[in-house]
Amino acid sequence: MAFEGLTEKLSAAFKRLRGKGRLQEADVKEAMREIRMALLEADVSYKVVKDFVRSVSERAVGSDVLESLTPAQMIVKIVHEELIALMGSENQKITISPKGPTVIMLVGLQGAGKTTNGAKLAGYYKKQGKRPLLVACDVYRPAAIRQLEIVGEQLGVPVFQMGQGDPVEIAKSAIRHATQHGNDMVFLDTAGRLHVDEVLMEELKNIKSAVSPSEILLTVDAMTGQDAVNVAENFNNWLDLTGVLLTKLDGDARGGAALSVKAVTGKPVKFVGLGEKLDQIEPFHPDRMASRILGMGDVLTLIEKAEQAFDQKKAEELEKKLRSNKFTLADFYDQLQQIKSMGNLQDLLGMMPGMGAMKNVQVDEKAMNRVAAMIQSMTPYERENPSCLGHSRKQRICKGAGVKPEELNRLLKQFDSMNAMMKQMNNPKAMKKLRRMGGMPGMPGGFFG
Repeated sequence: MAFEGLTEKLSAAFKRLRGKGRLQEADVKEAMREIRMALLEADVSYKVVKDFVRSVSERAVGSDVLESLTPAQMIVKIVHEELIALMGSENQKITISPKGPTVIMLVGLQGAGKTTNGAKLAGYYKKQGKRPLLVACDVYRPAAIRQLEIVGEQLGVPVFQMGQGDPVEIAKSAIRHATQHGNDMVFLDTAGRLHVDEVLMEELKNIKSAVSPSEILLTVDAMTGQDAVNVAENFNNWLDLTGVLLTKLDGDARGGAALSVKAVTGKPVKFVGLGEKLDQIEPFHPDRMASRILGMGDVLTLIEKAEQAFDQKKAEELEKKLRSNKFTLADFYDQLQQIKSMGNLQDLLGMMPGMGAMKNVQVDEKAMNRVAAMIQSMTPYERENPSCLGHSRKQRICKGAGVKPEELNRLLKQFDSMNAMMKQMNNPKAMKKLRRMGGMPGMPGGFFG
């Protein structure tokens, strides 16, 4: 995940401050030097780093901080607040047009993930109840139109295309089509280049003049570091952007672009792409990102992901089964699938406060997949009645799931423990006894290592 290196270095700097009872001005300067180096190594723009450190230093050397009983905590608070301000203070929403379809023009260089992430954005708004239309205005890149059609089909979003025609006419025709067919959002996937050039920019300016988009979003690859900021500055000078869609923030990106774009261009990051799956896009919240960077977790995003994966009907059915002690392996499999649909488990773990600093805690997603494979290799009767599993049945299941017998036995044993725990949960007297014994059995499969 992006910012991992930055989080470690900032945590180390704050840890040294916490080791001191009272801070001197020299202690603050030393911490600021470490923060400066950490930000520069994360590919944050030099000018942005300089301004950021100066702003934090001015607040950190004040008497209210140095004379505080917990000065280290005060400095963490100041850095947190300044990071939020640096990235834009609050989430900036897409401007929805009060009349006619909302037109969103997606621009950017080739390879930044514009087509895929533009489609993700359309899919995101479809889930919000909108009726988006994807428009193929990139008539130069081989297979660009076909790529948009494929992702549109996967998301259930219609795609408007006129082949290798004039991009300006395609955009104008698409908006007429959207108006006639009830599409309230139009996403224009425009052409990109390997670098910013005058021919590309003139074409984009012509499209802008022809359709007057509500939003012009620049797709920026977070992996490109400081160069992403230069690209954003160039595009903004030509087109007057309204915001940025930052992609590939889940990879080895140092994350400096997210911290620099707003300060350099004045345009906010509105959305971030966090993976290859078509649902892995989310609004950018500066306060939540600042908390992640400082290892404070991101509980609000975690809750939102859980709500998206939550199936109300299944939850009610599960509650009835738990109350009647009828929790089966089939039910457990359904719960696994809901957890997996929330995204990368290691990233989810990092959203829990305090967990970001626990490097030795690793989520073994392969173990979860093996558990799912074992349950899928059972017959419906066996999932409902695991006590029927004799030697021959177990051999068949292990062969089907590609696991060793001891893994299946461990799953069954831990599942029995879970069922025993759930029976105790329905018995108040037993629950009191369980608490005195020191806790509850763990989940099957050994997900955490």
